[in-house]
Amino acid sequence: MDNTVGSLTQLQKSIIIGTILGDGYLRIVKGKKNAILEINHSYKQKEYVDWKYEILKNISGKAPTIRKGNKERVAYRFYTKALPELTDLFFLFYKEGKKIIPDIILNPIILSVWYMDDGSKCRASDVYLNTQQFCHDDQKKILDILKEFGFLATLNRDKKYWRVRFLKRSLSSFKNTISQYIIPSMRYKIEL
Repeated sequence: MDNTVGSLTQLQKSIIIGTILGDGYLRIVKGKKNAILEINHSYKQKEYVDWKYEILKNISGKAPTIRKGNKERVAYRFYTKALPELTDLFFLFYKEGKKIIPDIILNPIILSVWYMDDGSKCRASDVYLNTQQFCHDDQKKILDILKEFGFLATLNRDKKYWRVRFLKRSLSSFKNTISQYIIPSMRYKIEL
């Protein structure tokens, strides 16, 4: 497949969709007609940001940069160029300025990136997708999408918000599905 600007590879599409489901942010800058994707993580996740950048380099502007926030937060981020394909994803994943869960079909790469972005593990048997940003109905939709993919999960209350918790009987299958796509610095998230 052509790897030039304006023609996303299947790998790039999967990385981008997983990122949108996770910590990524699409937006249309005032005065532009197409959307850009911002990838922004803590500097502690430098290897992860660099991995994404290498895959998306041909559609990105500058290499990742450090941005200091408050005393404790140091961000490491980059932006893609404005592309029609990202604009299509913007209108698919955002409604009235808020992220939603559209009808999507997961693949192992999308799920792996989503988990690297927003997954967490508390004890060996508590594995979550931190989906608190999505409304309750969208979170129920996530459960259905995961079920279609073969994973059983439930919604778990995290203080006042809800998040997706994988059922114990799905953990081995989940780990086997995503493990080959998890980068070394994120492997701690799948050590069950």
